[in-house]
Order: sequence, then structure tokens, then C-alpha cells
Amino acid sequence: MPLAAARGAGLLTRPGAVRVPMVITAWFWIIKVLTTAQGEATSDFFVHAVNPYLAVAGGLVVFVAVMALQLRVQRYVAVVYWLTVTMVAIFGTMVADAIHIQLGIPYPVTSAGFAAITVIVFGLWYLTEGTLSIHSITTPRRELFYWAAVLATFALGTAWGDLMEFGAGWGGLLAGVFFLGMIAVPAVLHGVPRVNSILVFWWAYVITRPLGASFADWMGFPTSSHDLGWGHGTVSLFFTAFIVVGVLYLTVSGIDVREGDPPPERG
Repeated sequence: MPLAAARGAGLLTRPGAVRVPMVITAWFWIIKVLTTAQGEATSDFFVHAVNPYLAVAGGLVVFVAVMALQLRVQRYVAVVYWLTVTMVAIFGTMVADAIHIQLGIPYPVTSAGFAAITVIVFGLWYLTEGTLSIHSITTPRRELFYWAAVLATFALGTAWGDLMEFGAGWGGLLAGVFFLGMIAVPAVLHGVPRVNSILVFWWAYVITRPLGASFADWMGFPTSSHDLGWGHGTVSLFFTAFIVVGVLYLTVSGIDVREGDPPPERG
């Protein structure tokens, strides 16, 4: 291996900054669901309020900027981390919707395709690092795998949610109730002896996406489609307010920082 390449590999594998929450509490899952709902509503608002191509391009620019910020901070910063997750939700929703609407690819195909991509990402991550645990994100390479997995699971969750909500004709409320039942499975299995906790974590992570998005659609779409008709902009602001409160609480309390880790920076 050339010297420059060896040095580059060393930088990627050298333990350093921990930029993700090390303690997974109920607050993590609450805010995660809120970001998926907010991302769905925000994406729907912008692609209808402005030119959809312009909305996607703008979403890409903001997503790249926020991701760059996340990868540059020196330790876990709750505001930056959750801003990044939120932008994954917004931009990921735009891309997944564009693949179906603009390219005309059916929901079953997109669901199967994103499921394959998710399996590949997790497979490469495990073969390279030997673990898929969020508690092991202590090197730049592992963090890159982590964010690739987050993007893949968001895309899979988006396609799966759309398949049930629109493809199967369930609508937002029924789909939301279905995914609420689905997320109860990992909630019950959590902590059960001999159950793989990492598998349970990522199962719940995938389900949070269609769960939040389904309820956001139910709240935002017009009453003519048997939904609440609040409007996507109103729903986006509604969930944004709750996300801000939750992230501020995490920042002040530090409950998602492992004992012995540096205290979280305040964004």
C-alpha cells in the first residue's frame, strides 16, 4: 500500500471524537420519530410550494453542509447531531419520492431496491468493522458507515411506508397504526436475554421512519382524503417545535452522554 494511502487509512481508523449519542434513552426514540414526521411534512411542503427540482437541489446543498458540520465537530453536539438526522429525513424523503414520482418506479420495486441497499451497507459495515453497534462509533470510518446506514434505513422506511400508505391504499392513519404495532415488537424484545440488541435497535430505527411519516401525512393531507387537513407547513412547524424542546433538554441534561465521556457541547 502506498504511504499516502496507508496514512489515509490510518486517519479513518484512528479512534477519536465520539459524535453520536452513547446512551440510547426514550428521548432518542421520541426525537427520532419526530424528525421522521417533520422530514415528511417539510419535504411535502417544499416540493409543492416551489419547483420540485429546485427543492431537491436546495435540500441537497443544506444536507451536505449539515453533514460536513457533523463530521467536523470535536465531540457529540446534540443540536448538530439531530439537525443532521432531520436533514437526512427531509432530503431522503425528497429523493425517495422523486424516484417514484419522477421516474415512475413502483413502490414494491423501490422497497425491494432500498432493502437490498440497506443489507449491502450493513454487510459491508460488519465485514469491515466486525460490529454494527452505535456504541462502537469511535472512528471516522465507523461514523461514515453509520451515516450510510442511516441514509439507507431512511430510504427503506420511506419506500415501505409509501407502499403501505399509498400502494396498498391504507392511508396515513391506518398505516401509522400498523407501524405503531410494528415498533412495539422491538420495544418488547429490548432487554430480553439472548435477543440480539443490535438487531433490535436497527429494526426499531427502520420502523420509526414510516411510523412518523404516516402520521405526518394523516395530519397534513386535505380532509377530502379522510385526513386532518392541517397542511404540510403547519405540521412541519408543529413537529419542529417539539424537536427543539427535546434537543434542548438533551443539551442541558446530558442524559445521552455515557459516563466518563466529555460533556456534550452546547450548539
